[in-house]
Amino acid sequence: MLLRTTLLISSICLAISGGCGSDGGSPGTDGGAAGDGGGDIDAPAGSYTVTWGPHTVQAGEEDTLCVTKKLGNTDTLHIGAIHNVLGEVSHHFIVYRVNSDQAERPEPYACQPFSDMLNPAGGVPLMITQKYDETLTLPDGVAFTIQPNQTIRMELHFINTGDAAKDVMATSTFIPINDSDFQNEADFLFIGNPDINLPPGPGSLGPTYFPMPSDLNGSNFFAITGHEHQWGTDVQVAVTDGPGGTDTNVYHPPNFNWDEPDTVFHDPPFQVPNGGGFRFTCEWNNQSGSTVSFGEGANDEMCFFWVYYYPSKGAKVCVHTDQAGSQNICCPGNQLCSLLFPSAN
Repeated sequence: MLLRTTLLISSICLAISGGCGSDGGSPGTDGGAAGDGGGDIDAPAGSYTVTWGPHTVQAGEEDTLCVTKKLGNTDTLHIGAIHNVLGEVSHHFIVYRVNSDQAERPEPYACQPFSDMLNPAGGVPLMITQKYDETLTLPDGVAFTIQPNQTIRMELHFINTGDAAKDVMATSTFIPINDSDFQNEADFLFIGNPDINLPPGPGSLGPTYFPMPSDLNGSNFFAITGHEHQWGTDVQVAVTDGPGGTDTNVYHPPNFNWDEPDTVFHDPPFQVPNGGGFRFTCEWNNQSGSTVSFGEGANDEMCFFWVYYYPSKGAKVCVHTDQAGSQNICCPGNQLCSLLFPSAN
């Protein structure tokens, strides 16, 4: 559920109108080449794995903690696939490529998710995993570039709904391609709508139209994932040639599972028509007995999707809100982003 991603969005909403939500609308050795040590994952030769944890999560505990480690590579690498494996009380796992001057912090520590998304000088997210075991395989010739002795930050959100403590661990394995095969750098676009106000029972938000950021025109989108919380029943995303245009579906997996939503891969990649954008809808069945709004906790809700694309024009977090008039905001690049992250604008 991307814990504390809401800090950015809530700050933007406060700046616009005073708020959003209810008012609106194996690994190998850690830090080294796989195959150098024992583990539970059959990692390919030449790959590199970093490990989060293990860490004991108490009964009823919900939190987000980070680990920062060196990958252990001596040369520049072009990463063509990332394989993430999560523990049983994990909800989502974000892997970042960050600046090499960030100190290693191998023990889990409190952290603010997505801070590096909004500060490209500090680093960028590479993959978000919501499944227990998931591999992001990039198209031929497309990769994330990793510098020698790369620093990786791993961010794990966990919820232990049981009545006993659990040990949680996560791993991320980086699988390179040959340097001679590399053609395009990959990147990441994140879009959502925080105007959630759900009385008990079925409900929906959208369709929401979000215009394509102009600097991403011509981008090739090859994978897409939807995101909701516990009452979520469906996320649908289409591309369209304008606010009133014709939709082409790009994400609508059958039997949507909020806890482990599918990542849909597109081969060939899809593009957004020039002058067009994305149109998306979220649906829920609120069984809480109370009105549910946008927020970071397990009892709140979210409506987001993210797409992986190439060639890179940078990572972006974008939101649409109808608070105080229709607003489309992307960070970095909007003056409202500086309210929370001055270096991101």
